[in-house]
Amino acid sequence: MPKNSEIPTGHDGPDDDKWNVVLNEDFVQGAPVREAGRPAARPKRAWPLNTALVLVAVGAAFGVLKLTDASPQDKTPAPGPAKAAAAAPSAVPTRAAPDARPMIPLAEVFPAEVKGGSGAAFTRLGSVVMESCTEPDGVGPRLAALIEDSAGCVGEQVALYKDAQNNQFNLAVFTMKDPQDTVKLVTELAMAFNDYQVAVQGPPPGSGLKSLPADSGLVQAFTGHGRVMVVAMGQWSDGRTADFQQLVDRMGPLQKEVSKKVGDYEGTR
Repeated sequence: MPKNSEIPTGHDGPDDDKWNVVLNEDFVQGAPVREAGRPAARPKRAWPLNTALVLVAVGAAFGVLKLTDASPQDKTPAPGPAKAAAAAPSAVPTRAAPDARPMIPLAEVFPAEVKGGSGAAFTRLGSVVMESCTEPDGVGPRLAALIEDSAGCVGEQVALYKDAQNNQFNLAVFTMKDPQDTVKLVTELAMAFNDYQVAVQGPPPGSGLKSLPADSGLVQAFTGHGRVMVVAMGQWSDGRTADFQQLVDRMGPLQKEVSKKVGDYEGTR
């Protein structure tokens, strides 16, 4: 049986399911994952300051973070996936018309407090609607290329939570125009277990949280609900690179609650 700081490499039974991608038309779920050795470059950015931002400490400003562990070429968007050669009209697969319905309201998708069945409690420190789904400091070049190659993205919403032990949890919700693109995004990101394509947000002053270094341990998990991809990320309060399965378990109630709200809104539950 693997230790909780390791990724299973074999196929020993039912527990393997939580490390794999579940794929069907309306729902895909990525396995919680961990970094191996020094983490791949992952984008970090400042929280945008606008009226949509909700802070526990009124008037506090979010810390400014920059892209870390990335060389200049890493900031150049990767080319989009190769397109298939043109075929006869009768052989071209049809794609559903893009769905540009509004995103789930920000206050609805990110509650001020979330409580888990085991007594765990998560407090929201901030939430905001991003200016676009492909901001260079908000997503990595690979995810940006996938989104640009899609039928379109309605918008991205992000939030930062902490639990009673000051562990940090980031949520990012991407609402696409075509559910087929959501399946593709979740599958691609979940299979690349050590590739971090969604920014980790910095804590605001007065939150009681530390700004963690770039080599801190990180777990990430993905779910898809109709048009929407939910990305959940967790870090220990001290940034340690151990006990990853415990961190995934702690993050579970928060990820489940946000995913449930998205699923209810999208009509996939």
